[in-house]
Amino acid sequence: MNDRIVKLFAFIAVSFAVLVGFTSNWTVFDAQNLKNERVNKRPLFNAQKIERGRILAADGTVIARSVAKGSGPSLRYVRDYPEGGTYGHPIGYSFVEFGNSEFEAFHNSELIGDDNEFASIFDQIRGKDPIGNDIRTSIDPEAQQAAFDALGGQPGAVVAIEPDTGAVKALVSEPPYDPNSIPFDLGELNQDPGSPLLNRVTQGQYPPGSTFKLVTAAAALDSGAISLDDTINSPATIEVQGNPLANSDGSDYGDIDVTTALTFSVNTYFGQLGEELGTGTLEEYMTRFGFNAKPQIDLPEGQMSLSGVFDGDTLLTGEDAMDVGRLAIGQERLLATPIQMAEVAATIANGGTLMKPRIWSEVLDADGRSIKTMDPEKQSDVISEETAAQLTEAMTDVVNEGTGTAAALSGVNVAGKTGTAEVPDAERCDGLPNQAWFVGFAPADDPQIAVAATVECTSGQGGTVAAPIAAAVMQALLDE
Repeated sequence: MNDRIVKLFAFIAVSFAVLVGFTSNWTVFDAQNLKNERVNKRPLFNAQKIERGRILAADGTVIARSVAKGSGPSLRYVRDYPEGGTYGHPIGYSFVEFGNSEFEAFHNSELIGDDNEFASIFDQIRGKDPIGNDIRTSIDPEAQQAAFDALGGQPGAVVAIEPDTGAVKALVSEPPYDPNSIPFDLGELNQDPGSPLLNRVTQGQYPPGSTFKLVTAAAALDSGAISLDDTINSPATIEVQGNPLANSDGSDYGDIDVTTALTFSVNTYFGQLGEELGTGTLEEYMTRFGFNAKPQIDLPEGQMSLSGVFDGDTLLTGEDAMDVGRLAIGQERLLATPIQMAEVAATIANGGTLMKPRIWSEVLDADGRSIKTMDPEKQSDVISEETAAQLTEAMTDVVNEGTGTAAALSGVNVAGKTGTAEVPDAERCDGLPNQAWFVGFAPADDPQIAVAATVECTSGQGGTVAAPIAAAVMQALLDE
């Protein structure tokens, strides 16, 4: 056979194989991503003919449902949200004109009964109309309401997680929005200076302040850089990279160990510890805790933000120049989402193991039968059980006698850490200077719930503003 013909045949064969591979990946293997793409309207129009499954709270409260409009050929289903803005985040919305968002988008296939392609095709052959599956979430209505009540209209976020399963028990972003208003007010909501469509739990990026000292202490203890008995002289002020770094209360603490430094949130201790650790070790443990990547929660990746050190919009690495002393106390150019800081607390509570956070807990068919349940999944081994126990003891001291006493609960030992950071955009906050934080878990000796609470644009401190909010949510969950 002529060489040219052989080469031409080989070229055609390879090109055909590439075409088959591309179209197979696009239409089969990547079909779900294509369906969930917000600009792809075809599945949304088709979905109007399907009775989309309900979304339920943990106790069966209906969060989202489909309501029939019209009849016969004009029959279509429109989404309704009976609880209004209480679950706007994280549930999101689903409307044919505006697409799907948040939980509605991530779990679209289950909700329209299209999660099993072969079953869907078989149903079509039999002429059976598709019907969506219900999804029960792990969100607790009492904890959700307690978070809203405790925030009291202050802009901020609260998230509560079961440390050993990753189940999300509360997720609140303030200000909220009512998903029912999307078809009428989307433009206005997008222009609202309060950014109600922003899910602050997963998208809000804030300086974490002293809550980040938990990561620094974890890295130091777990790597063997320090032991519990080692001390560092911690005066009122030190110089870090040519600039003064002071303790917030102006005190000279002398020679103190890591437990005392966490209890009283001593900046000069952690500034020196950060320089001793170095950027490489600190970055390694940040990554283990989930920093430098988007949260692995069941929400669309495009609706989540990274946590890490940033230069503008660029995420920095350990090879980039940065002030590790100030990074160690939660400053520098460090930004973190509330879900990330909740994961820090949950990891320590779970003996050093980080579980993937999950909002869904069970999928139910149209007859109410359970067809799939959430199986807890480990995300990473972060620190040893010994290190987690050491941090738990120190965090208990923070609440019992340190900066976090406002998070104390009657008859229950609480472990926690406060944080107060300067807001990066003072103009947006009308001169209010602080971002207030509290992260923690309870009971300290048998953790059932881990919480992160943060308030934007406040003149208060983490211990006075955020700690009581976290306490209210923990109390609501522990009372059940």
